[in-house]
Amino acid sequence: MQAGRRFRIAAVLGAALSLGTALAACGPRAEDQPLQLKGGIPVGAVLSLTSNANAYGQDQQIGLKLAQAWFQQRQGANPQGALPLNLRLEDGGGDEATASQAFNLLIDAGMVALIGPTLSQQAFAADPIAQRRGVPVVAPSNTASGIPQIGGFISRVSAPSTEIAPLSIAKALELTPSIRRAAVFYAQDDAYSTSETAIFQKALTDKGLKPVTVQRTQLNDQDFQNQITAALRETPDLIVISAQAVDGGNLIRQLRELGYRGTIVVGNGMNTPNIYPICQAYCDGILIAQAYSPELDTAVNRDFVALYQKAKGGAIPPQLTAQAFTAYQVVAEALQRLNQRQPLARVPLGEARKALMAELLAGRYDTPLGEISFSPDGEVVQQSFHVAQVRMQPGGRSGRFALLP
Repeated sequence: MQAGRRFRIAAVLGAALSLGTALAACGPRAEDQPLQLKGGIPVGAVLSLTSNANAYGQDQQIGLKLAQAWFQQRQGANPQGALPLNLRLEDGGGDEATASQAFNLLIDAGMVALIGPTLSQQAFAADPIAQRRGVPVVAPSNTASGIPQIGGFISRVSAPSTEIAPLSIAKALELTPSIRRAAVFYAQDDAYSTSETAIFQKALTDKGLKPVTVQRTQLNDQDFQNQITAALRETPDLIVISAQAVDGGNLIRQLRELGYRGTIVVGNGMNTPNIYPICQAYCDGILIAQAYSPELDTAVNRDFVALYQKAKGGAIPPQLTAQAFTAYQVVAEALQRLNQRQPLARVPLGEARKALMAELLAGRYDTPLGEISFSPDGEVVQQSFHVAQVRMQPGGRSGRFALLP
C-alpha cells in the first residue's frame, strides 16, 4: 500500500471517530431528561456500613428506616398529592474513595438528592463531586468546620463542633471547679478530629486552661501506651479526646487501666452507644455534648422515640439516629412542598435538583432535634444543645447517655 493511500485511510478513520465522539457529546444529557418518578422520588444515601465507621452507619441506617416508616404512616393518613420517596442506600465504607464512588454511582443513577456521607473526612472528598454536578447533599453527621462552605449544594443537619464542643468543657469545669491541668488527645489523620481538637483547645484556653500536653494518635491505632504514659507524666486532672468510636473507646479503656481517674471529655466521634462494648465499664462518667435529647416533648420526637423503642426493644435513641431521621425528613418535606407548587413529573432532573436546593434552604422543620432551619450557606440553625454523662450498667455491658441539667 502506498504511503499516500495509507494516510488518506487513516484520515478518514480519524474523521469518523471524531464524528462519533461529537454525536455522542450531542446526545441528551441525563440532567435534561424528566425526573423519573417510577417507584417514588429517587433519593440516595451513602452511609458507612462497613469498616470501623460502621459504628455510626448502623445508627444512621435505622434512622433512615424509621423516617421512611413515619412518612408512610403520614401519607397513608393523607394520600392526596403525596409522593413517596424511593430511597437507595449505598455503602460508603470508611474511606474517601469508597464514599466518592458511591456518590458517583447514585448521581449517575438519577438521584435528585443525596444524604451522607457518614464521616467529615469522606465529605471533603465526595461533596465536591455532588457540587460540580449540581446535586443537593444533606449531611447527617459531618461536624468538621467548612463542610457547608464546600459549595451551594451542600448542607448539613449536624451541628458543627464550634457550637457543641465547648459545652462539655464548660460542664466539666462546672462539675469539678478544681480542674487545673488538661491533656489533649486527637487522631491526627482524621478531618473531624483535627477540626474538633482545635475547637476544644481554644475552649480550654478561653477558660484559662492551656493544655499541658497534646498527644497525637492515628485512627487505626490500638495501643496508646506511649502517648498515655507521656500524658500522665504531666499529672492532668482533665483529659479531652477527639477520636472516633473504636480508637477513642480503646483509648479510654487504656487510660483507666493505666491508672487515670480524673475527668474525661470526649467529642462527637464517640456519640454512639456502640462505644459501650469497646470501653465497657470504663465508659462510665465520660462527658459529651449532644445535639439531641430523647426527652424533647414534641409530637415528632414522641413519634420518633416510640418507633425506635419498638424497633430496638425499648432502648433510648442516640443522636446519630435522630440526625439521620432528620436528614430524611428535611429532604422529604422540601420535595413535597416543591411538588405541590410544581409537579415534579414535568421537571427535568437538573432543574429539579436546583429547585430542591432552594426549597430545602428556605424551609423550617419541626424535627426530633427541635425546630431547625438553614443559613443561606447551608449551615443548620438549631436552638438547643445538651451535655450528657455516660452511665454504665453493673457489669459494663450496656449503658446510656444521661442528660445533665
